[in-house]
Amino acid sequence: MTKEEESTSRLGGMFRALRYRNYKLFFFGQGISLIGTWMQQIALSWLVYRLTDSVFLLGAVTFCSQVPSFLLGPFAGVVADRFNKHKILIATQALSMLQASVLTVLVLTDTIEIWHVLALSAFLGIINAYDVATRQAFVIQMVDKREDVSNAIALNSSMFNMARLVGPSVAGILIAAVGEGMCFLINAVSYLAVIASLLLMRLKPFEKVVQERKVWQSLKEGFGYAFGFAPIRALISIVACLSLFGMPFSVLMPVFARDILHGGANTLGYLMGASGIGALTGAMFLAQRKTVVGLGKVMVFTMLLFGAGLVAFSFSEVLVMSLVCMLFSGFGMIVTMASCNTLLQTIVEDDKRGRVMSLYSMAFMGMAPFGSMLAGSVAEFIGVNYTLAACGLLCGLSIIPFAFNLGRLREMVNPIYERLGILPEIATGLQSASTLTTPPEEK
Repeated sequence: MTKEEESTSRLGGMFRALRYRNYKLFFFGQGISLIGTWMQQIALSWLVYRLTDSVFLLGAVTFCSQVPSFLLGPFAGVVADRFNKHKILIATQALSMLQASVLTVLVLTDTIEIWHVLALSAFLGIINAYDVATRQAFVIQMVDKREDVSNAIALNSSMFNMARLVGPSVAGILIAAVGEGMCFLINAVSYLAVIASLLLMRLKPFEKVVQERKVWQSLKEGFGYAFGFAPIRALISIVACLSLFGMPFSVLMPVFARDILHGGANTLGYLMGASGIGALTGAMFLAQRKTVVGLGKVMVFTMLLFGAGLVAFSFSEVLVMSLVCMLFSGFGMIVTMASCNTLLQTIVEDDKRGRVMSLYSMAFMGMAPFGSMLAGSVAEFIGVNYTLAACGLLCGLSIIPFAFNLGRLREMVNPIYERLGILPEIATGLQSASTLTTPPEEK
């Protein structure tokens, strides 16, 4: 095979999940909707800071929007395992469009108050608790072959971060030109794309499984399965630490943009865009991988990179340097998060997928509000610089126990691959990914 043919093959392999019609529809529909979502997120944070000048309230809004995922996540997983995931997603997207529409009206009529923002953020948080858990479990229904699930997850991450690159940049321009209301309006309209993609899917008829266990028993079984198996517990713990200590950086961005770098909404858009470029690069890096060989080492490195990037950013007062730091932080964050998602999706049993992925969502979305509130409160006393530096340091420290236990986790993973009949190359990849000590000749 020539270098040109090899390059073409690698490029085709990078997008192999798009061969499936349902996934392709979802990919492009969700991609359009996510641009609107990022526009709303940036516009909302700018609106809150403009109205209140309070770092604490920036954290409070994030807390209201994400704490429902922590409280309702396990119940959302039970719902995803018991009911039609396709219909659940249509309902959650429609309700999200309603939330964005109400926000649009309030802002464009200049009647918006901070309590409106808090209430609507909490409403969206309740919707997202069910949407995220269901969407994570729904991936397996859109991709027929298990070996392509990891590619689908990587492409999901690339789609998310492409939107993260475009959305904040456009939002920064629109906020400066016409105000935040237009961003909320565009987000409301963008939900039509993902709803249309869901309605156009061709899925196998849903067969409801009669559940003899009650909801509480299902919850208990899901917790016991996830936290009783060390590899799953370790992956969820990494996501929780990254979310608790790392995600608050986005909450503090308006403060850095306006008060540290002396910029405006455009500067905020540039910072989030730089983080998006790094994250998109990380997602494409994962998408081109044919197996998950070496992901364990990669995760340790990228978690450390993320933490170091936040520490460096926290003390930067030059825009160019801040953008570079955001680039590396975005790369480290998404590779770590998507790698954990890939490994979980590969090893979890299908009948418990919704519950386990709801715990993943609970760790990802549910821990962030506590981190945001904590970071917002601490920043009021010691300043945003030292607060973000501490967050970066804690992210780096949190990956150390995982690094030291990779060998033991590898031994525990072996039996589950044999029982689930996962393809040999995937099993080999995950075994290799869960060790830092395997000699080179064995890899």
